[in-house]
Amino acid sequence: MRVSLSWLREHVEVSAELTAADLEAALVRVGLEVEEIVDLRTAVTGPLVVGQVRSAEPVPKVKKPIRYCRVDIGEGEPRGIICGAPNFVEGDLVAVALPGAVLPGDFAITARKTYGRMSEGMICSGLELGVSDDHDGILVLPAGCAAPGTDARALVGLDDVVVELAVTPDRGYCLSARGIARELAHSLGVAFRDPAGVRTPAVGTPTPAYPVRVNDPAGCDRFAARVVRGIDPTAPSPDWMRRRLAVAGVRSISLAVDITNYLLLDLGQPMHAFDLRSLRGDLVVRRAVAGEQLTTLDGCERVLDPEDMVICDAELANGLAEGTPVSLAAVMGGQTSEVVADTVDVLFEAAHWDPVMVARTCRRHKLSSEASKRWERGVDRDLCLPSLELAVRLLTEHGGGTVDEPVLDLDTGPVPTPITLAVDLPARTADVPYRPERVVEVLTSIGCTVAGDDPLVVTPPTWRPDLTDPADLVEEVIRLDGYDRVPSVLPIAPPGGGLTPAQRRRRSASRSLAEAGYVEVLCYPFVGHASLDALGISPDDPRRQLVRLRNPIAESEPAMRPTLLPSLLAALRRNIGRGQRDVALFEIGRVFHPGPAAGRVPPVLPVDRRPTDAALAEANAVVPAQPWHVAVVVAGETEPAGWFGSGRRADWADAVEAARIVAAEASVELTVQAATYEPWHPGRCARLLVGEHLVGHAGELHPAVCATLDLPRRTCAMELNLDALPLSGTVTAPAISTFPPALIDLALVVDRATPTGTVERAIAEGAGPLLESVRLFDVYAGAQLGEGRKSLAYNLTFRAPDRTLTVEEAVAARDAAVATAADRCGAALRGT
Repeated sequence: MRVSLSWLREHVEVSAELTAADLEAALVRVGLEVEEIVDLRTAVTGPLVVGQVRSAEPVPKVKKPIRYCRVDIGEGEPRGIICGAPNFVEGDLVAVALPGAVLPGDFAITARKTYGRMSEGMICSGLELGVSDDHDGILVLPAGCAAPGTDARALVGLDDVVVELAVTPDRGYCLSARGIARELAHSLGVAFRDPAGVRTPAVGTPTPAYPVRVNDPAGCDRFAARVVRGIDPTAPSPDWMRRRLAVAGVRSISLAVDITNYLLLDLGQPMHAFDLRSLRGDLVVRRAVAGEQLTTLDGCERVLDPEDMVICDAELANGLAEGTPVSLAAVMGGQTSEVVADTVDVLFEAAHWDPVMVARTCRRHKLSSEASKRWERGVDRDLCLPSLELAVRLLTEHGGGTVDEPVLDLDTGPVPTPITLAVDLPARTADVPYRPERVVEVLTSIGCTVAGDDPLVVTPPTWRPDLTDPADLVEEVIRLDGYDRVPSVLPIAPPGGGLTPAQRRRRSASRSLAEAGYVEVLCYPFVGHASLDALGISPDDPRRQLVRLRNPIAESEPAMRPTLLPSLLAALRRNIGRGQRDVALFEIGRVFHPGPAAGRVPPVLPVDRRPTDAALAEANAVVPAQPWHVAVVVAGETEPAGWFGSGRRADWADAVEAARIVAAEASVELTVQAATYEPWHPGRCARLLVGEHLVGHAGELHPAVCATLDLPRRTCAMELNLDALPLSGTVTAPAISTFPPALIDLALVVDRATPTGTVERAIAEGAGPLLESVRLFDVYAGAQLGEGRKSLAYNLTFRAPDRTLTVEEAVAARDAAVATAADRCGAALRGT
C-alpha cells in the first residue's frame, strides 16, 4: 500500500516538522512493516519548472512521432526541446527539466543535439519524475495552475513523502489511508479525523435506489446502492485525485471509476460503478450456476463456478438461472455494465462479501484485484453508506448531475460478538504491569466498546474483524503500549528427554537411504483427484477418501495427500525434465486419512486455559489420521555403464531393497510377497509385511502410469508406513563366533510360481540355530528342469558359537533344511 504524507495529513494532525525518518519510526512502532519511504522533495535536483508549449512541429524524415517543441519557461525566448510524447498540444502546461537537473536514477539532463535539432531540456512524464508508474505520456498540468518558469515541484507532487507498507493479512484495514492514519495517530498520540464520519442515513429509504434481491445472505450480508443522474461524461477527474491514484499505482480512467478507486484507497471500501443505462431489470445477487460465463473488465471470458457470487440483471435471461451475470462479485465487474465514455447515469454499489468466498474465487480464476485483496483480509461492513455518500458528493461536485433521494441498504449482518477479557491477562502475558485503566484506554482508542471492570466485556469495532479472542486484545494492548516495554527475558528451557524412539527411527531411515544413494526431497502435501487418476487408483480404493481443505492454495489440489507417491513422482518427472537421467529420490513425511468424525465441525477450543478432556477428545475425533510414511522412487541406472562394464538399470529389486534398508534400521524383518496393488505393475509388485501386518508395497510402476506421468519405462517405487513398524526396545548386538564356518551350496528345484522368500524361510527354519546366513546367488529355468520349474541356488553358512562344526553336523543341518523345503514348498534337490 503506497500513500503520501499529505494524504495522511487530511486524516491525522501530523506536525509540519515530521521528517521521513520520523514517519518511518512512528509506523514501525505500531507494528507496520515499512518497505520503502521516499522523500520526493529530494528526488529531483536542479531546475524543474513549468513550461508552456508554444509550438510542436513534427521532425521530418523520422518514422517515430517525434516533435520539436518551442516551450516558454518564463525567460522571454522559448527553448527548443525534442519530445516523443503525443498527448499534449500547443498551449498546454508541462513540467520541464532544464540542463543541470538530475532525475531519479541519477539521470542527468544536458543540452544535446538530437534528430538534427538542439534540445535544451526534457518534458517529463510521471514515471521519469518518480511520482507515478505512468509512462504513456508526459504530465500535462491543469490550465492556469502556474505561470511559465514557476518551480513545478509542488504542482507535480514532488513536495511530498511517499511511504509503502507491506500489510500483513491480519491488518487488512491498513490497506487504506484511513487505516494507516488511525495507526499513525496511535503512534504519535495525536487526533484522528475519520473520513468515514460523514452524515448518512441510518438505514435505507423505504423506496430503494434500485430494485435489488440478495438470494444468498451468507455470501453477501450487506448490499447498498445510490444513483446519480445526468452527469457530464466528459468531466475530468480532479488533479489532486489523479495524483493520489498515481502515487498508489492506479491508472486514471474516468471520473466515476476514479472515484470508486479513490475511495477504495482512502476508506478501504471496494465499490463498483454501473452504467445505469445498461441495466434492464432488477439486480439479483446469487451464487453462479455451473456453465455460466462472464466476460470481465479485463476482456477475459470466464467460466463460473457454483461457489462464485455474481450480480445479475434479472431481465436478461440465460436459461440457466435467474438473470444473466453482469459482475463477478467482489472481484471484477463485467464488460456489459461498465461505465463508458458516454455514461450519464451511474449506479454506485457498495456491499459486504464473505472473505472466504472471495479468496476462493480469486484463486480459482487466477484473478486478483485491489478489491479482492481487501475483501480477503476483511472490510469494515459499516463503510457501505459513508462510501456511497462520499461517492455521490464527489461525482456531483466534479461531474454535475443530481442525486436520487432513495438509498438502498439491505443489511442482514450478524450482531457483533463481545469478548470477555481478564483485566490482568495483558500483564500476565507480557510481564509488564499494565494498570486496568491503561488496558481500557488502549482498547477504547482502537475503537472497542469496553464494559465491566474485571473481567472486561469488549466489543471490537467493525473495522477490526481480526479481533476474535482475548489473545488478540492482549496483542493490541502490548502493541500500542509499546513493544519496547516488554522485557527481553530468555525463558529457562526445561530439561529434555532427547529424541523419542519414533524420531530416532525416522532419522536413521533418512540417513540410511541417503547412504544408499537416494536424495531426500520435501514436497508439498497437496493432491487432487487428477493425481490419483494418473496413478490408476480405483474409485473404491480407501486412498480416494481425501481430507479436503476449506481454503486450498490451488483449486486443482484441494486435499491433503493420502500417499507420498503423487508429489514424489512429480519431483522425479521434474528432475528428468531438467536433463537428469539417473535419479533416486526419497521422502519421509505424513500422509492424511479422514478420521472417524470426518466432516463434523470441530469444537472451538479456548486459548487462555487448557481445554477439558472431553473437548480435546471431541476435537481429536475430527483430526485426520496422520501416519509417517517413507517412499522412494528410482529411474535410470543404479550402476553406470562404462569401460568397466555394461552397468545395470534399476528394477523392482532395488525398490524392495530400499524397504529392507528401512526395516533394518527399525530392527524388524520384512516378509516380501507377490501382490497386485495400484500403481504398481501387477506382475512386479511386492507387498511388505512385518509378521502378518501389511506395512507397504514396492516394485515396478505400471506401464500406463509411467506413460501418463511421462516417466521412463520401468520406473520403480516403494512406500512404507513407518508408524506401522513396531518400535523395538534395546537392540542386542549379534554374537560373533571365533570358530570357522562351514560353507555349503544348495540348489533346489521348485515350481516357477513359488516365491523365493518362502523357500528361504523354509530353509532357515529347517536348518536350525547353526545356520548363520542364507543367500540366493542364482536362478535358472530350462527345459531339462521340466515345464514350469526353476532352480534356486543358495549359499548356506553354518557356524557354532562354541566349537568347530564337524562335517556330519553341517550335512545334517543341510539335509534338515532340504527336508523342510520339500515339505513346505515341494522342493527337490537338484541332480537327484
